[in-house]
Amino acid sequence: MKSECRVRICRLDPRAVLPQYASEQAAGADLYALCDAPVELMPGQTVRIRTGLAVQIPEGYAGLIYARSGLSTKRGLAPANKVGVIDADYRGEIQVALYNQSGERQTVEPGERIAQLVIAPVLRACFEESEELDETSRGSGGFGSTGKH
Repeated sequence: MKSECRVRICRLDPRAVLPQYASEQAAGADLYALCDAPVELMPGQTVRIRTGLAVQIPEGYAGLIYARSGLSTKRGLAPANKVGVIDADYRGEIQVALYNQSGERQTVEPGERIAQLVIAPVLRACFEESEELDETSRGSGGFGSTGKH
């Protein structure tokens, strides 16, 4: 069963490429670099790459910017914030803060696929202050507390 969510999108620059799904069942739509020339990233450097697009995320949803697996594993380029969040009320340009986690200089070419956009439903929590929380078997065990596997 296919589910769809209509998302309005504006090209802020006529050269901008609309997001595209690479396969029939892809969860994320590819985002493309909008730059006038190749952009070099030195090891450890973060550079914001424009897409030339603005979106209207429907209320009750968020746009999530994830790494492209090939770009991150083969070239070490991934979003600096690991997952970018586009709120439903944001109307500015989508930019991807790419971080070079490799030990080599990397180049992003104009029109290159740089990240993927996933539209996902979100729940807005109603936080209730409490003096105590229910007990669980895990309790307050933190990082690595559930074992090595």
